[in-house]
Amino acid sequence: MPNRGFLLMLPAFAMLALVFLAPLAWFFTQTLVLDNDLSTLWSKIVAVVSSRATLQAIGATNWISLLVTVTVLLLGYPIAYYLANRRGLRFTLVVFCIVVPYFTSVIVRTYSWMVLLGRTGLINQLLLGTGIIDAPLPLIYNKTGIVIGMTYVLLPYMVLTLFAAMKSIDRNLLLAARGMGAGGAMIFWRVYLPLSLHGVISGALIVFILSIGFFITPALMGGPSDVMVAMLIERSVEITLDWPAAAVMSLLLLAVTLVLYAIYYRVTDVRRLMGAA
Repeated sequence: MPNRGFLLMLPAFAMLALVFLAPLAWFFTQTLVLDNDLSTLWSKIVAVVSSRATLQAIGATNWISLLVTVTVLLLGYPIAYYLANRRGLRFTLVVFCIVVPYFTSVIVRTYSWMVLLGRTGLINQLLLGTGIIDAPLPLIYNKTGIVIGMTYVLLPYMVLTLFAAMKSIDRNLLLAARGMGAGGAMIFWRVYLPLSLHGVISGALIVFILSIGFFITPALMGGPSDVMVAMLIERSVEITLDWPAAAVMSLLLLAVTLVLYAIYYRVTDVRRLMGAA
C-alpha cells in the first residue's frame, strides 16, 4: 500500500512539476538545445558568461546581496533576541510591526521607500530642517537605496528564522552559566551566540538566496551602474530580445540558487529551528 504521506504530497508535487519544472524545461530546450549542437551550445554559454555586462552584473549582484545580508543580520538579531525574551503586549506589537509589512506588496513597500528617500522626501526634508545637512543626500537611485529597500523587504525572513532558533535554546544552560559566575556579556558571547549560530547561518543563506534573484527593488531604486543579474535577464528578454543569453543567465542563477539551497539544507536542522526534540 502506498505511503499515505506521499499521497498527501502528490498534489503538491504535481503542481510543482506543472507550473515550475515543465516551463523551465520548455524554456531551456527552446532557447538552448534546439538548433544547437553541443559545441555551439558550449561556446554560446561561455560567450554569455564571460561577457563584460554579465561579469559586471554578477559582481554587483554578489556585492549588493552580501551588503543586504550583513545589514539584515545586524538589524534582525537584536529584534529576534528581544522577541525571544519578551511576552505580552510588547511582544505582540513588535511581531505585528515585523509580520504585517511582510504581507504587503513588494512594489508598495518599494515605492514607499522611494517617497521617503527622495531628494524632497521626508528624510531629506527632516535633515535639512534640523540643519544637519545643507543639501539633500543621494539616498536613492544608487546602491544605498537598493540596500535600504531590500533590507526592509527581507528583514522578516531573518527575524523569524532567528526567533525560531533562539526559542529552541535551552534556558537551563543560561542559568547554569550564570550559576557558575558568568556575567551577562560572557553568557551571551560564550553560550547564547554559539547556540543561535545555526539560526544566523540559516537566516543569512535565506536572505542571500532571495537577494541574488531580486528584481523589483533594484530596478526601481538602483542606478544605471547597479544592474543585477535578474535585471540583465529582463533586459535580454524585453529589450534586446536575446533569449539565448537570458536562458544562459537564468540557468546560471538557478544553479547558484540550488547550490546555496543545498548548503542551507546541510547546515540547517528544520526540526531544531521549530523547537522539536
